[in-house]
Amino acid sequence: MGSNWFAVRQELTPERRKFLAIASFLLPLLVWALVSYVPFIWHPMVKVTSPGDVEYFQVDMLVNKVTFEEETATMQEEGKQLPLGVPSNPIYLPPPHKVVEALYTAFTTPPVQRDGLWLHQSLWQSIQVIFWGFVISSLVGVPLGILAGTYSAVSRLFEPFIEFFRYLPAPAFGALAVAVLGIYDGPKIAIIVIGTFFQQVLIISNTTRKLDYSLLEAAMTLGTSRWKLLRHVVIPGVLPELYRDQRILLGWAWTYLIVAELIGTSSGITWFITQQARYEHFENVYAAILIIGIIGLGTDMVLARLGKRLFPWDKPANKE
Repeated sequence: MGSNWFAVRQELTPERRKFLAIASFLLPLLVWALVSYVPFIWHPMVKVTSPGDVEYFQVDMLVNKVTFEEETATMQEEGKQLPLGVPSNPIYLPPPHKVVEALYTAFTTPPVQRDGLWLHQSLWQSIQVIFWGFVISSLVGVPLGILAGTYSAVSRLFEPFIEFFRYLPAPAFGALAVAVLGIYDGPKIAIIVIGTFFQQVLIISNTTRKLDYSLLEAAMTLGTSRWKLLRHVVIPGVLPELYRDQRILLGWAWTYLIVAELIGTSSGITWFITQQARYEHFENVYAAILIIGIIGLGTDMVLARLGKRLFPWDKPANKE
């Protein structure tokens, strides 16, 4: 079975896991490179290298391939100088090397706008919003989820409303958040709290219910108090799974960031992306999006490593 790559629910060797992890990133990069650098795959535009006698053509101008062919045919019929160009992709799809250059220059080149922020400054604003939103959500959501998963009365009291509220889109509360909390970071943090809190309670309560009931039964038979039951049986029993839940929920918090930062005053990485898109610096847009992914993945990898040290007895954690 060890030699079979597609064995059902059989763990792969460390070498194969590493190979497939690298391949999962290389495959999309390969597709992107093919689309960017191989002219016959998908190049719907033409980049003008010489305008010929076409009045409105300019060097480095991008025009639709059909338009370029029509203008070339017209110039040929009229006996005028033909325009020249090379196949190209639209401006919103920069090639990989341009995005890599943008990743470097975004940290080394001052902002074009006088009131603009450096990329690292925008990122720091976003990280603070994510941090406080997730911390506030967890301070209430984690204890409530554990209580709801342990005690049926707490579950029946809170979960029906939470089930209802989690279907309400968090951005819908944007105007209300601005009215109550002002136009700065307050409403942004509130949107992340709303977007993660209700999901957090339900996920953690479900995780808590998976704890082997015989452990609870044994503790209650021995006469433990409710507080000691939570402290010495429930929380230690669900801690590894709860930790993994929090890693997943932190990813959800990042997904709400872009919407949250559009509320009130524009700030953070969203403001940077919006400004770069407005000036058609799409390589900077892709660079900023990649940075978000790198920070998110990097954070998750650090937390996964930390989880192995915190819970060495937990087999799922040690397989990651």
